[in-house]
Amino acid sequence: MTVSRFRQLLTENDVVLSAWAGLGDPVVHEALLDAFDVLTLDVQHGLQGMEEIREGCARAVFKNKPAMVRVPVGDLAMAGRVLDFGATGVILPMVNSADEASHFARSLLYPPKGTRSFGPARALSLFGAASAESYIAEANEAVLSLAMIETAGAYREIDAILAVPELGGVFVGPSDLSLALGGRLDPNGAATDEAAQAICRKAKDGGKVAAVYAANAADARRYRAMGYDLICVASDIALLRQASLALCADIKRAL
Repeated sequence: MTVSRFRQLLTENDVVLSAWAGLGDPVVHEALLDAFDVLTLDVQHGLQGMEEIREGCARAVFKNKPAMVRVPVGDLAMAGRVLDFGATGVILPMVNSADEASHFARSLLYPPKGTRSFGPARALSLFGAASAESYIAEANEAVLSLAMIETAGAYREIDAILAVPELGGVFVGPSDLSLALGGRLDPNGAATDEAAQAICRKAKDGGKVAAVYAANAADARRYRAMGYDLICVASDIALLRQASLALCADIKRAL
């Protein structure tokens, strides 16, 4: 797999679906990768350690699929480190301004475009880069930075955030955005949907990737109708819980 595989998927497909992994078991990651186009590892709220993140990124590359990581709030050191592990996309939560978005996006790019420190020993091996120089050139064009839009401040500053030239796109978190805009958890509410649609339209108009989290298939279809390019669907924990409940209920109905 090449470093640019993620960008190719987004260019070649109307919509790209990503798994959302909070568990650290690489076997779970492999099972998700059998179905989804991309593996997203949620480090902000997930249960992974650094070794499990490293292995998850590697399993994705082995299956010719991109890995994306949501890092903790403000953790630009981890953002660079997961790229060294083989991730080609990074989501930064709670971005509130163009300055924060710029600092984040530039941290994923090597100089002179950005400030990323050089040391991708694992990524060089995983991607079979011909040289360090070729990896630098490809990574600077291919790595995708997504600023999360989930606060009232970010929503107010969406135009300025999208104007950051180095930023790859935005990622909408409907749950936090609903709390920020309306004071209650209402990810499927009319106000949240209105904001999500406006963010998507502005991102697409600006030539940026529009990404979002969908709790289920119905939400994913609704966001696709809005025009979202990249949709993360459900989570490994939610899928296990829902499948288990449905299976047991089905068995008990037959008894």
